[in-house]
Amino acid sequence: MSQLVWRKSSYSAHPQDDCVEVAANPNGPILYRESDRPGEIARARPHTWSAFLDCVKAGSYDSVNTH
Repeated sequence: MSQLVWRKSSYSAHPQDDCVEVAANPNGPILYRESDRPGEIARARPHTWSAFLDCVKAGSYDSVNTH
């Protein structure tokens, strides 16, 4: 796999913040990972990732409690 450029949200102000990072993969799926687990990479098809982002932007997950 070629050298990937991982991006994270501008809302992650501090480098030590744990967050989701995303990398465009020119040869296939969108790649994403948890910043504190860089070796564990998940994949999503572009249309699936796009649908997920639409739901996030619409607030579909705002009521999800992670604690």
